[in-house]
Amino acid sequence: MDLFRSTILVCGGTGCTSSGSPKLYERFAQLLAEKGLDKEVKLVKTGCFGLCAAGPVVIVYPEGAFYSGIKVEDVDEIVEEHLVKGRIVTKLLYKGSTHEGTTEIKPLDEIGFYEKQKRVALRNCGVIDPENIDEYIAFDGYKALAKVLTEMTREEVVDCISKSGLRGRGGAGFPTGTKWKFAMGSTGKKYVCCNADEGDPGAFMDRSVLEGDPHAVLEAMAIAGYAIGSDQGYIYVRAEYPIAVKRLEIAISQAREYGLLGKNIFGTDFSFDIDIRLGAGAFVCGEETALMHSIEGGRGEPRVRPPFPAVKGLFGKPTILNNVETYANICQIILKGADWFASMGTERSKGTKVFALGGKIVNSGLVEVPMGTTLREIIYDIGGGCPNGKKFKAVQTGGPSGGCLPASMLDTPIDYDNLIAAGSMMGSGGMIVMDEDNCMVDIARFFLDFTVSESCGKCTPCRIGTRRMLEILNRICEGNGEDGDIERLENLAANISKSALCALGQTAPNPVLSTLKHFRHEYEAHIYEKRCPAGVCHKLLNFEIDPAKCKGCTLCARNCPVGAISGKVREAHVIDAKKCIKCGACMEKCKFGAISKK
Repeated sequence: MDLFRSTILVCGGTGCTSSGSPKLYERFAQLLAEKGLDKEVKLVKTGCFGLCAAGPVVIVYPEGAFYSGIKVEDVDEIVEEHLVKGRIVTKLLYKGSTHEGTTEIKPLDEIGFYEKQKRVALRNCGVIDPENIDEYIAFDGYKALAKVLTEMTREEVVDCISKSGLRGRGGAGFPTGTKWKFAMGSTGKKYVCCNADEGDPGAFMDRSVLEGDPHAVLEAMAIAGYAIGSDQGYIYVRAEYPIAVKRLEIAISQAREYGLLGKNIFGTDFSFDIDIRLGAGAFVCGEETALMHSIEGGRGEPRVRPPFPAVKGLFGKPTILNNVETYANICQIILKGADWFASMGTERSKGTKVFALGGKIVNSGLVEVPMGTTLREIIYDIGGGCPNGKKFKAVQTGGPSGGCLPASMLDTPIDYDNLIAAGSMMGSGGMIVMDEDNCMVDIARFFLDFTVSESCGKCTPCRIGTRRMLEILNRICEGNGEDGDIERLENLAANISKSALCALGQTAPNPVLSTLKHFRHEYEAHIYEKRCPAGVCHKLLNFEIDPAKCKGCTLCARNCPVGAISGKVREAHVIDAKKCIKCGACMEKCKFGAISKK
C-alpha cells in the first residue's frame, strides 16, 4: 500500500471542469513530478464538492485547506508554499474556511455552506476518485451487496427498504420498498432501471452523483436486482452528461473485472449485469413508461397506466425504475439499518434530500439536508441569500412542473406533503431562487414554454392546452393582455391537470397557478396597467430621464439608434416614447444614473 504525506483533491465535476479544473490537475501533476513529490503527495480528481459558486475547488489534506476560485497560476504557489514549505496560502482560502481572526482551518462540516448539511447520497462525492473502484471499496463499497447476498433473504431486503421510509427521489415520492415489493411478487423475466435522464432546467443532482460516486448506483441496482429477482439492469442517462457517461462506463467495466457484476457474484448463484442507454434530451423521457419505450428503441411517449411497470414494464416484463438519488441511499440503508435512515427527516418524508440550488443566490451548488429543513435555512444559512443586497422574492421548487413560493413561505419545512400543500412539489430537487428583479409572469412563461417544447404531443390536453396557455402569457407579457385572461389561464390549468396523460402535462400548469396565487398583482399590472413592475417585459418598459440628474452631456442621444432622445448641451434631455425601441442603450451609456426603466 502506498503511503502519502499529503493528498490534493481537485474537483472534477462538470461545474469546475467548465471553469478549468482539468488544467489545474495537469499543472499539479507536472509540478509534483518535477519536484519529485509525486511519490509522497497523492493527486486525486474527484466528483463535485457541492459549492459550485467557489469553483474551481482544490482541497489539500491533512490540513483540510479549502482553496477556491483557483487559477492555473495559483498552482505553482500552492505547491511551493504549502507542499514544499508547509505554509498554507491563506489568500487563496475560501472565505469562512478558517476560524474568525485566526488562520486555523475549520473542518469541512463547520464551514457555513456545509454546516447544516447531512451528506448521505453525496457522502463520497468530492471525497474519492470516482474512476478508481479500490477507493470506493475502501469506503465500504460493495459491502452492502455482500451483506444482502450472504446474510439476507429477498424479503428481508425489501422489508428493510420499506421500514426505512425511503420514497422515490425522482419527483413522485412513491415508497421505494412498496415498488420493489410489487415487482418481487411478479414472475418471469424482470428488469431494474435507473432514471438518470435529469431534464429539469437548473437541476444537476443526479449528474453529480454519477460523476462523483458511480459505483454507489451500480451496487444499489444489483441489490434491487437481487430483491426482485432480476439479472439485468439498464441506466438511462442523458447524452448531454459526457463526464457522467464516461465514469459510468469505467465503473461498469471495473465492477465486471472485479466480479461484482456478471455471473455468480460473491460466489453465489446470483447474477446481474448493467448496460447504459443514452437519452437524446427529451424531457418527457423522465416519465417512467416513456423512458422504457425509449430503451426499447421506440419514440419516448408515455402510456396509460395500469398496468404499472412492476407488472408490465420494459419489454413487457415486470420492471422497477428508480432515479439516481434514490439508489444512492440504498447501500447506506442496508449497512446502517432502516431505523438509522428513518431517524432523519419528518414523519412522512424520511431521510435527506439533495437540491440543486441556483438562480439569484450567493452560494449556488449542491445541497443535501434532512427532510424538514426550512426554505429559509437553505436559502439564507446555506445559500447565503441573494447577491448584491437584492431582496428575495420567490423560490421555485420541483423544476418546470413545480411552483413558485413567496417570501411569506420561507419558514415552510421541506418535505413532500408541505410542498404540495404550498402549491409546489419536491420534484427531483431543483431549487431556483428569484429576487426583486424577476418578473413572475415572465418566469411562468419561461417554464411553460419549456414544457410546451418538451411535450411529446401524444395527448390533446398537454399538446394543445399548454400551448393555449403559453399564447395567453405571451400576450400578457407583450402588453396585449385582456380582461378575462387570468380566468382563462385558471380554467385551462384545471382542465389540463385533470386530463393530461402523464405527469408532464398534469403538472405543467403549476408555475402559472402558483404565480397567480402568490403574485396575482403582477398579472393585473401587466393586463390593466400595461406595466411590468419588475421592469423585465420588454414591450411594457418605459425609459425616463430624471431632469434633476441629467447633466446634458448628450452621450445618451449620441448612442440612441433611432434618434428618440433630444436636448441641448448642458440641459436636461427627454425621450420620445413613441420613437423609443426600448433597447436600453441610453441607460447603459449614462454615467450619472439619470435614466431609469419603469
